[in-house]
Amino acid sequence: MLHTVINKGMRQVASLALFFLSPEQKRGMERRLRGREEHRKLSQADCVVVSFGKSGRTWLRVMLSRYYQLRFGLSEKNLIGFDNLNRKNAEIPRIFFTHDNYLADFTGNADNKRDFYDTKVVLLVRSPQDVAVSQFFQWKFRMKQHKKTLNRYPLDPELPIFDFVMSEEAGIPKICDFMNLWAEELPRMKNMLVVRYEDMRSDTATHLAKVVELLDGRAEADHVAGAVEFATVENMRQLETGSAFRSGRMKPGDKSNPDSFKVRRAKVGGYRDYFEDDQVKRIDALVKERLSPVFGY
Repeated sequence: MLHTVINKGMRQVASLALFFLSPEQKRGMERRLRGREEHRKLSQADCVVVSFGKSGRTWLRVMLSRYYQLRFGLSEKNLIGFDNLNRKNAEIPRIFFTHDNYLADFTGNADNKRDFYDTKVVLLVRSPQDVAVSQFFQWKFRMKQHKKTLNRYPLDPELPIFDFVMSEEAGIPKICDFMNLWAEELPRMKNMLVVRYEDMRSDTATHLAKVVELLDGRAEADHVAGAVEFATVENMRQLETGSAFRSGRMKPGDKSNPDSFKVRRAKVGGYRDYFEDDQVKRIDALVKERLSPVFGY
């Protein structure tokens, strides 16, 4: 917690000190500072959960949180942030959840995943089509303007959903590039588990148990079952509506707008509901053209 406050303070001080730099120079400095903080957490983590945004990370985070809450008798309000549960019980691993956005800005390892080679890694992936649509709603209803600029997302609030998901800067091409680099680096990872969102949806308990086994070497079936039951889509929506967690991660942008919720639809293949048939064909063709076959999409 102290490190987080210090690093946020450092970013604010740097922003003031660099007042006369160009916007692009300021952007680069902030990304490096964020990368520095990611590097600190990575060096201390017992395991890293890596995913592109909107790939099911919050769902997995809630299930892992509930698993350890049940195992060690903790309040269900305690959502894993990094080492917060570890500070309550040293047997709980320090889990670094990251979208791998900024680390390379600090280490320079932009064309490889060398920073992760010696760490336990869970790589959570999801169909780029569904990710892109979910990202659109994240961008439109939840993402702050500063974050859009920092990560080079479109600034036009009226950009149509089809244009967004097809764009190089925010849509399927960007998602595929992220997944493709990880696909290339899989043979170099020493201790890694790849989890597909779609597989977790079809057999949640089995795949959650695999994640826990990577973390702890074993998984207690009754706690896995309790975590799965707790993290149903319906219950997570209720928890978000009621701001049940102490963390601010699970709060809707606007309670009157279902598309502003962190937990939105969680539907496999739901992207098709937003496009005409010819648009779906173009989207699927782009994924086929751009994405490595390693993940089976």
